[in-house]
Amino acid sequence: MKFFDLRIPFFLPLWRRVVTVVLTGGWAAFELANGNPGWAVIFGAAGAFCAYEFFIVFDPENFKGDKDT
Repeated sequence: MKFFDLRIPFFLPLWRRVVTVVLTGGWAAFELANGNPGWAVIFGAAGAFCAYEFFIVFDPENFKGDKDT
């Protein structure tokens, strides 16, 4: 299993994908407001990656679990 693999059945519902992107983006803004640009960049990059995976290249078939396991 890849560490950054977000294409798991847990993220199939839209609300979970939206909450994940909003939380990571919000945490990036929080860190930036508190003067921690390093953490802001890390969480901002995580939020951008989640947004890309969940909304730009989203394909529901990628989020189905393996039937063999």
